[in-house]
Amino acid sequence: MENSNIDNQQLLDRLSRNTREGVEKSVVTSPGSRAAAWAVKIKGLSSYNVYNVCAVVLGDAGSMPVEIGSQMQAVNLAESFLQAGQLSAGTYAVMFRAGEKNVFYVPV
Repeated sequence: MENSNIDNQQLLDRLSRNTREGVEKSVVTSPGSRAAAWAVKIKGLSSYNVYNVCAVVLGDAGSMPVEIGSQMQAVNLAESFLQAGQLSAGTYAVMFRAGEKNVFYVPV
């Protein structure tokens, strides 16, 4: 594990460049990488604090978001894991990926 951390630091040192303000770090992404968060619309309650959601594309100001793709499930971390969720269908949220789960935080 320690060797891995040393190797990672050496890689970051090679990718960095010196500027007048200090060291500037570069970030490398692979082709096909995707956003870490999505705008979603709540379609309905699945069970407890798990909701059926659909990704949306945000357009220009004054236009409604457009649903894309198929429905998926996401957990609202703002609600109890032991009681039925209270969010209304049609609510918008920002969904993130946490391990194997989709999560969002919308207080009720």
